[in-house]
Amino acid sequence: MNEIEKMLLMQIADLHKVPDGAYNIRKDGDGDGRRSTPHIRIENRTDGKSGIDIFVSSQTQNESVHIPVVITKSDYREKVYNDFYVEAGADVLIIAGCGIHNCGAQTSEHSGVHTFHVGKSARVRYVEKHYGEGDGRGGNIMNPDTVIYLEEGASMLMETTQIKGIDSTMRTTKAIVAAGADLVVKEKIYTHGTQFAGTDFTVELNGEGAGADVVSRSVAADHSKQKFASRIIGNAACNGHTECDAIIMDEAQVVAVPELTANSVDAQLIHEAAIGKIAGEQITKLMTLGLTESEAEEQIIRGFLN
Repeated sequence: MNEIEKMLLMQIADLHKVPDGAYNIRKDGDGDGRRSTPHIRIENRTDGKSGIDIFVSSQTQNESVHIPVVITKSDYREKVYNDFYVEAGADVLIIAGCGIHNCGAQTSEHSGVHTFHVGKSARVRYVEKHYGEGDGRGGNIMNPDTVIYLEEGASMLMETTQIKGIDSTMRTTKAIVAAGADLVVKEKIYTHGTQFAGTDFTVELNGEGAGADVVSRSVAADHSKQKFASRIIGNAACNGHTECDAIIMDEAQVVAVPELTANSVDAQLIHEAAIGKIAGEQITKLMTLGLTESEAEEQIIRGFLN
């Protein structure tokens, strides 16, 4: 693996070497390394679609699996399907993400469909980072679709980050949450230039005690555009919360569309949305400590997104 590919892996998966535990590394459409473990098995799909199936046994406790994707070709597009089957009682960390290095004049695109089947009382933490770079004129596009099925008592924490360099992204997440199960989503996005980022969440809370907390934090700079849509549907005695908190700068545009539907008198649902600029007094305070105005803005943005 060359230095560019190593750098991409570090950006999207914090990998400086071959990871411990199970992993599958995909590079320009081909496999570039795979390892299963006694508790986590990775196999090629058998339905003709590009992608893998990951099987996490009930004996899995505090183990991890890495499935990063690296693209270094210009004028390259792919769609990958990865399915996760997490057995009851398992506890696993899944680290995904895609990095694109495009130095050509054509567009490179990665679209992924990740489907999670999480068994009773299982615990999943899913970390996904997207990153793009390149000194060419070609665009970097990523369109991740995530489908989540949480059985009774299961829990999933989903942390997604768009670091930089992605010219267009449409992120779609759909979740079905059973009784006593809990979904937490923490999304962080930064756009600049003329980039576009759209996110669309739909969560159905279908059982007593089901819960969801969907929070998006974003910064839109220059002439970039963002759109956040979130729907929580309460079909039982459940608790749901959705929040969009955005900083808007320069000539950017941000649209927030939270939506709640209660189909039960015992559904407790809350939505929040806030869009605003960086307060002048925040910048002034940091400048008194010796920072320039641009350094102060950068510091505020970093703290907001962390």
